[in-house]
Amino acid sequence: MYEIKVERTAAPKAKPADESKLGFGTIFTDHMLVINYDKGQGWHSARIIPYGPISMEPSAMCLHYGQTIFEGLKAYRGDDGSVYLFRPQENFKRLGASCERLCIPKLDEGLLLESLRQLVEIDRDWIPKAKDSSLYIRPFIIATEPKLGVKPADNYLYMVLLSPSGPYYPTGLDPVKIYVEKNYVRAVRGGIGMAKTGGNYAASLKAQDEAHEQDYSQVLWLDGVERKYIEEVGAMNMFFVLGDEVVTPALSGSILSGITRKSVLELLRSWGMNATERRLSIDEVVEAYKNGKLSEAFGTGTAAVISPVGELKYDELVMTIGGGKIGPISQKLYDTLTSLQWGRSEDPFGWRVKVC
Repeated sequence: MYEIKVERTAAPKAKPADESKLGFGTIFTDHMLVINYDKGQGWHSARIIPYGPISMEPSAMCLHYGQTIFEGLKAYRGDDGSVYLFRPQENFKRLGASCERLCIPKLDEGLLLESLRQLVEIDRDWIPKAKDSSLYIRPFIIATEPKLGVKPADNYLYMVLLSPSGPYYPTGLDPVKIYVEKNYVRAVRGGIGMAKTGGNYAASLKAQDEAHEQDYSQVLWLDGVERKYIEEVGAMNMFFVLGDEVVTPALSGSILSGITRKSVLELLRSWGMNATERRLSIDEVVEAYKNGKLSEAFGTGTAAVISPVGELKYDELVMTIGGGKIGPISQKLYDTLTSLQWGRSEDPFGWRVKVC
């Protein structure tokens, strides 16, 4: 049994009146979860408290040396009013892997799940009722030791924030335009690309900004050594339908092990499809496009679930994929995953976790 103290807010905030204008990650609920770590004591003092600012020394090591990690998942309100999480254990396993890579002490996965259950239940009235809306969940860890010096910190904060959010793409499941990056490198094997840490995202900002100037929504990264093998988009893992094969880049240590990615692979294989994880060069994708074998491309991630790609630009070649429309595999995956997440269908995989 885990001891989690609860202090409820004395001044509840007004909830959004128009759930069609929630946006993504801009509104936060009444409460947050906090757990402290001190060397020699371990993780302690788990508590749910009113959402608000935190006090931290200007010399806190996270501000200077980037020892931070985070996760992202959602809580869903089912049609019957029940509240569900989708594969939260996978998020906590990945959090542990990020902890290990950045020399942060791991937390007990049972504590992580139970404390999240309690937090979501306390703020369940913040879960939107609007179609395709959800409660975005942001767990994160920061190094708070007040010291200038490059070493693993002796003090940390683990926190969880909740944010009612609308659909990631408000206009619907419209295909996006993606730009293949050749000049910049985000991560390399042996680095921290496999960890969900802020530095990976900071490294992507310059290329993302340049892609936006060319009217492309996201950047597709190539490997950092040979600059030829496809890795991932900034916020998504990538899949390509090449003939009868659905390919996603293999986990090589430089890309994130996505929970939606894993779920898509398991779904495709359960349908008897040829879903593979392997090295995939941009040249192979271009060749498949020229030969008429590239029928679909899509990204996978917690925020968007499935994001079909309608246009892919590499050098001067602009590839229009599937006539610029969502393909049948992308659509089936989106429909299946969202039905599972919102409790609209049976769950043969045991992925859905009921909170309340």
